[in-house]
Amino acid sequence: MTAANQKVVLRSRPVCFSGENNPPRESNFALKDCPYPEVEDGQILVKTLYLSADPYMRCQMNANTGTDYLHSFELGQVIEGNGVGVVLTSKAEDFNRGDIVESYHWPWQLYATLNVGGLNCLTASKVDRKLVGSHFSLVHGLYGPPGLAALIGIREKGHVDPNANQTFVVSAAAGACGSLAGQVARLEGCANVVGICGTDEKCCFITNDLGFDHGINYKTEDIHARLQETCPNGIDIYFDNVGGDITNAVIKHMNPNSHIILCGTISTYNSDLPYPPPLPDDVQQVVESQNITRDRFLVINYIEKFPKSIKQLSQWYKSGKLKVRETIEGGLANCPKAFISMMNGGNTGKQIVHIAYL
Repeated sequence: MTAANQKVVLRSRPVCFSGENNPPRESNFALKDCPYPEVEDGQILVKTLYLSADPYMRCQMNANTGTDYLHSFELGQVIEGNGVGVVLTSKAEDFNRGDIVESYHWPWQLYATLNVGGLNCLTASKVDRKLVGSHFSLVHGLYGPPGLAALIGIREKGHVDPNANQTFVVSAAAGACGSLAGQVARLEGCANVVGICGTDEKCCFITNDLGFDHGINYKTEDIHARLQETCPNGIDIYFDNVGGDITNAVIKHMNPNSHIILCGTISTYNSDLPYPPPLPDDVQQVVESQNITRDRFLVINYIEKFPKSIKQLSQWYKSGKLKVRETIEGGLANCPKAFISMMNGGNTGKQIVHIAYL
C-alpha cells in the first residue's frame, strides 16, 4: 500500500489594482489530495522534511510577477519554493535512498518526484550532512538565499572598507536576510550597525542577541529622528529589504557616494508595481545628487560564488560569530498560514514549515 499524498495549490489570486495593497489570504490556497508519485529514469522520489516561506513567492501569486526572472503560479498549480527532504527511491545516478536533498523548486507536497543535477536552481542537489548535521532547515536560511544574499550582496554591492568607520543600516532587520546581513556587515568591518524592525521585541533581539548597535521601531518611533540619532555621521551602506516609506527615509540620511544593496522590496509585493519600484521624485533627486549607487541585486546571478560563500558562512556559524534564528510552523496544511504570517512580519529570523521527521 502506498502512502497518502497531499499538496497545496493556488486556488485564487489576490486582486491587485494599480499599486494598491492586496495581501494574500488563506482562501487563496487549497490543500488537496493527490496521487503518490511515480519515479521515472533520471528522477528521485522524496519525502518532504522542511519547506520555506519566502517573500518573493508573493509576486508569483500575481498573473504578472513584475520581474523577468520569476514565473507566475498557474491557478490550480502546486506552490513551489525552497524545500529539503530525504530520498526514498532513486532512478538517478549518484543519488541513493537516505540522501538529503534540496531544491529551489520544491513543491508544497508531502511526497514528490524531482529531477536531479548539479548546482542548479532548477534541479535537486545533495545536502552536505557535514555542513548542516541534523539541522536540515539551515539550507533555507543560513546556507540558502537569505544567507547568500546577505554575504554576497554586502561583498558585491556594499563596498565595505574596515578602515572607514562606516555606518550600515538594514531594514527588516529581524527577518531571515536582515538578521544575517547586520551580523555579516559587522564581521566585514562596519563600525556602526543599525537595524529597522516592526516591534520592540525585534529591536531587542537584534541588539541584545545579534550585536547590532541600535534598533529602530518604525511603527512607534520617528524614523527620521532616530536615524539622525543613531547615524550621526550619516549612512554609508543601506541593505534594503522593504522599499517604500522606510527606504525613502533612509535615503535622505545617506552620505555622498554611499551604496544601496537592493535585495528586496517586500512593502510593494502586495501590489502590481514593477521590481525595483521607482522612487518618489524628491528621493530620486537625493540619489542622483549624492551619487548613491542603487543597482538591482539578484543573488541567483552569483551562483558561481555560492560554494565559497557557504564555506565562509559555515566558518562564522560554527565558531559562534554568526547566530541564526528560525520561526517554525508545523504541517503541510499550515504552509499558507506560515506564508501569510511571514508577509505580515510575524516571523523572527527564517520562516520554516516542518513537514515530516526523517
